[in-house]
Amino acid sequence: MSTADKRRTFRELHRSGCFVIPNPWNVGSTLHLQSLGFRALASTSSGYAHAMGRPDGAMSRDEVLAHYRGLAAAADIPLNADFENGFAHEPDAVADNVRLCIDTGVAGLSIEDFTGDESAPLYDFGKAVARVRAARQAIDASGTGVLLTGRAEGFLHGRPDLDDAIRRLTAFAEAGADCLYVPGIKTREQIEAVVKAVAPKPVNLLMSFAGGFTVADIAAMGVRRISVGGTLARIAMDAFIKAAATIAKDGTFDNFAGVIPNAELNAFFAQAQKKQ
Repeated sequence: MSTADKRRTFRELHRSGCFVIPNPWNVGSTLHLQSLGFRALASTSSGYAHAMGRPDGAMSRDEVLAHYRGLAAAADIPLNADFENGFAHEPDAVADNVRLCIDTGVAGLSIEDFTGDESAPLYDFGKAVARVRAARQAIDASGTGVLLTGRAEGFLHGRPDLDDAIRRLTAFAEAGADCLYVPGIKTREQIEAVVKAVAPKPVNLLMSFAGGFTVADIAAMGVRRISVGGTLARIAMDAFIKAAATIAKDGTFDNFAGVIPNAELNAFFAQAQKKQ
């Protein structure tokens, strides 16, 4: 599938129904997720950072762009980029960086309103909206049709104010965001309130917090897109940490039982390589 086809496909996915967009953190996880029949994927800033031995948010813009380029090239389906705060504060600089992100081959990207400073975590309302508008203008000028997601980050950074989040999302929608997202909401009431507030524009739900719901439950609430953030990467890291700790502390290898054989992985990736 060409980059242009991926972008058209990604937009079409947001028109109706509900789909899961899981988050790989490297090429291997990208190839496996697409083999399972998922129709689109999304990067995870935390999953990539942790794999590189750093905390979330500590990767440079250029490192992240190279990461997107590798994932987008490996995937035969659309990739959405978790572009954090656009790696810039001012709208003009956000626009410049969005253009660089588009060039990696992604089908979509998100811009959040987190400043990177936990003591003052959110950009003020006007600036947050201006940053989304700048991203929109950069995408439109590119003529690529990349899908823009606007993120209200208050629930992740000590500002769990649903009214403020909805105020921001509706303004982001008016500024040109195609999809809206409040990571950290978790109750049916919160989810349905967000969906209603920004309708008919689609909503992304992060399932790292909203536990207990099935895809069918979430679809019935009107959510269009479901992501899992860094959770799959944390599951992998959790298994690694527990197995290594058992060796270090107990001198046993019990966690090795039932692990996928090396030959099976070799066969999978050999076949995947032939398709590329």
